[in-house]
Amino acid sequence: MTVTQPQFRAAIFDPAEPVPASLLDGLGQPAGRRFNVYRNNVAVSLTEAMHTAFPIITKLLGPANMGGLAGLFLRAHPPASPLMMHYGEEFPAYLADLPQLAHLGYLPDIARLELAMRRAYHAADATPIDADALAAIPPEDLGDTRFMLAPAVQILRSDWPIHDIWQFNTVSDAPKPRAIAQDVLITRPEFDPVPAPLPPGGAACLLALQGGQRLHAALERAQPEADAFDFGPVLGLLLQGGAITQLTVKD
Repeated sequence: MTVTQPQFRAAIFDPAEPVPASLLDGLGQPAGRRFNVYRNNVAVSLTEAMHTAFPIITKLLGPANMGGLAGLFLRAHPPASPLMMHYGEEFPAYLADLPQLAHLGYLPDIARLELAMRRAYHAADATPIDADALAAIPPEDLGDTRFMLAPAVQILRSDWPIHDIWQFNTVSDAPKPRAIAQDVLITRPEFDPVPAPLPPGGAACLLALQGGQRLHAALERAQPEADAFDFGPVLGLLLQGGAITQLTVKD
């Protein structure tokens, strides 16, 4: 009897599953012990991948707890791609659905932040505009300008202080997280992603720009969250992060 791919996958990713009876090793013998070694190596490798992909979650929960959680996650969401850069995409939603972690409501958004940092790291390269290109646009045309943002740009919205939590767990002597909501912009000015907190209205404005809207429409999106929204600090973050790759005036 031939082992089907679903049977093999189920057995590989769940140690509670029996070794498929018809599975043989290179000598034509039952592959029980060798299969168990291989299965263990797969589990260890994927657990290590989760520790690497989510270092802040690992620090917050502790390595042992993260290891156990990674094993549970593996069985619920085995890899769908051979590219390990994609492994863990479902982890934020998985954390949100775990009742035993409900008292740590910020964990799913921290996982989203770590995933976004990884996406920014692996995003395609793009050449940023020169700051003079922006200064060359006549003031009366600036509102009709579209901003193309680099592929590495990531924008996250959260009800939790996700930037403060990230900073507290990565930067020596960082202050304790405040009890505030924080939206975050991630840019990649050099080789490593850089997260920065956004002012009220900043995320709404940037999401509109990222979606192809002109600046005046993007500023309108920010108004409900900040009556006196100032685009200057947000623009500064974009320029510092090399996040603007093209300006289109009046199409």
